[in-house]
Amino acid sequence: MSDIISVLILFVVGAIAAFINVNAGGGSSLTLPALIFLGLDASVANGTNRVAIIFQNISAVYSFKKEKYYELKNSLILSALSLPGAIAGAIFAVRISDEAFEKVLGIIMILLIITILIPQKREKKVTDEFKVDWKLILSMIAIGFYGGFLQVGVGFIIMALLHNLLKLDLIRVNMHKVFIVFVFTIPALLVFILSNNVNWFYGLSLSAGNAFGGWWGAKLSVRKGEKLIKAVLVVAIFIMALKLLNIF
Repeated sequence: MSDIISVLILFVVGAIAAFINVNAGGGSSLTLPALIFLGLDASVANGTNRVAIIFQNISAVYSFKKEKYYELKNSLILSALSLPGAIAGAIFAVRISDEAFEKVLGIIMILLIITILIPQKREKKVTDEFKVDWKLILSMIAIGFYGGFLQVGVGFIIMALLHNLLKLDLIRVNMHKVFIVFVFTIPALLVFILSNNVNWFYGLSLSAGNAFGGWWGAKLSVRKGEKLIKAVLVVAIFIMALKLLNIF
């Protein structure tokens, strides 16, 4: 396969995956198989995918800011809490092949759909009021570990946490999510770089698509509101759950 065709494949897959990631999660379940299809080992594909995740979330953060959705203080707090877990997760990153674990994860994804769709009474939150308790600290460390370890589906978990624990609307959830993933992906990517598990040509090709998809996904997230986010979220989680349960 020529380099031009590979670049085109990665751009298209990256754009679609980033749109899904910004509005829901699970986009890496498209990009990782694409990288492996193009000849990368699983560990190199895992590391190469992190390059695109960085660019995707820089673009999405910028897009949310342009749409007047930007709470730097709160995003930094949440991101900082995820860093210890992300570093530990990246260091111990291995290819997950445990069939039982995949089935449990598939069931969890379906449960996430239910929790997100259940109507909740949410108080109007003030931007500079942010309560950090032990539940939030442990949850963010766990999210960071999973994100550094595997990445696939971490967006679902972040959305469920911020939506249910902090009672945030889904637009603000996505605004914080892209910032958190950007921050904890930096140390994870460094671990993959130092262990020589990054293909820069494919990584930058994928990054172009991810950056475009991340920018456009953030704009639509704000302009179309929670209805679009919920629709993309439910479909993405359902498809990933069926895949994890080996239904297709």
